[in-house]
Amino acid sequence: MTKHLDIIIKGKVQGVFYRASTKAVADQLGVKGNIKNEPNGDVAIAAEGDSIALDMFLDWCNEGPQDAEVTSVESNEGELKNYRNFDIVKKSL
Repeated sequence: MTKHLDIIIKGKVQGVFYRASTKAVADQLGVKGNIKNEPNGDVAIAAEGDSIALDMFLDWCNEGPQDAEVTSVESNEGELKNYRNFDIVKKSL
């Protein structure tokens, strides 16, 4: 069964390839959705997949790439949006 999670990652998670690394992991696990940097320094993720994939994805989010320092991960279930891919959302200028 597919679930939707809204995830907020806090810590040193910008400028450490967090988004690109997360996309690679999401693609491997078959997780769909998107990831973006927030102005306050957090990273926000919308993720959809089955429970097992999402559990593995959340485990990875708690670690992040080598230079990241994750201090907390908050996740809440939300409404399915049926994403087709996992995308990195660039800042709109």
